[in-house]
Amino acid sequence: MAGRFEPRAQRLTRTTVRAGDTRVPGTRAAGPTTARTGAPAGTRTDAPAGTRTWTPTTPFDLGLVVGPLRRGPADPTFRVTNGHVWRATRTPEGPATLRIAAKTTGIEAEAWGPGHDWLLDWLPQLLGDADDHTVFTPRHRLVAEVHRRRPGLRLLRTGLVMESLIPSVLEQKVTTDEAYRAWRILVRKYGEQAPGPDGMPDLHVMPDPGTWRMIPSWDWHRAGVDNKRAQTILRAVRVAPRLEEAMALDPEQARKRLELVPGIGPWTSAETIQRSHGAPDEVTVGDLHLPGIIGYALAGERDADDARMLELLEPYRGQRHRAARYILLTGRTPPRRTPKMPKTDIGKL
Repeated sequence: MAGRFEPRAQRLTRTTVRAGDTRVPGTRAAGPTTARTGAPAGTRTDAPAGTRTWTPTTPFDLGLVVGPLRRGPADPTFRVTNGHVWRATRTPEGPATLRIAAKTTGIEAEAWGPGHDWLLDWLPQLLGDADDHTVFTPRHRLVAEVHRRRPGLRLLRTGLVMESLIPSVLEQKVTTDEAYRAWRILVRKYGEQAPGPDGMPDLHVMPDPGTWRMIPSWDWHRAGVDNKRAQTILRAVRVAPRLEEAMALDPEQARKRLELVPGIGPWTSAETIQRSHGAPDEVTVGDLHLPGIIGYALAGERDADDARMLELLEPYRGQRHRAARYILLTGRTPPRRTPKMPKTDIGKL
């Protein structure tokens, strides 16, 4: 009887998943201050190369914070198992794997690989420690309700540009399922096995810029990536060091640098900077669904365009991306009147 009247967890939908809603069973983090230990790095060893405990000072939802990093349920760089979040990435110091869990003592992290020190040093930034969520003020009843129900939302900051840029390019003008499939195929084939303990999930680190440049045209085709998106990625990896330097710029200037690469427009740059910089105001424009979702949620307008979406979000200027995340978390979408966007696989042509 104890749990009979407890509210049910909100059902996951494509809209809430897009907002980063990722379920990670575990205990809410609370406890003492930061601790850190280290050991010599290795590639396949049960003992982590380093560990760290970080304690958030306010309500914190681990799955909701790191959820935007997952590119589909079978993402080869991201996995949730037994209350742990696993993430394989390529840091400035080399490949590394991070395992994070919410415990009663705080957020406990373990890392393996040459880049383990970089990952552990960056852990508070990754988990939104620098995100000042207190400045956000809900202006609509719907937003206020989800803000109350999901107090653990923080905007992560990966500190890495290319790992968010490349999958964002793959998501241009196609369904998410097609983009996730392409990312999965290319990373598994051309990435490297992630360092870590025996028995860990089968994770891969995305290819380095040199490897991306060596992918033959037929493998782009087999992965379902058209020539336009493939060429955009190839142009980006040729100037990868300059794009990574955008981390030293503010979000607006960083977007301008990314958009100097032909094929990268406002949609792609926003989707990248939201993750790399944790930018609270970088709302996505040029999206097929987002204007309609926000227009319907805030004004009952199912056919809102980008201009109308920005008008509705104006009361949240400075925090428009955060507001959009909260609106997506409601799961409210306008009733469908047209067929779904057809899925295509050019690899079969």
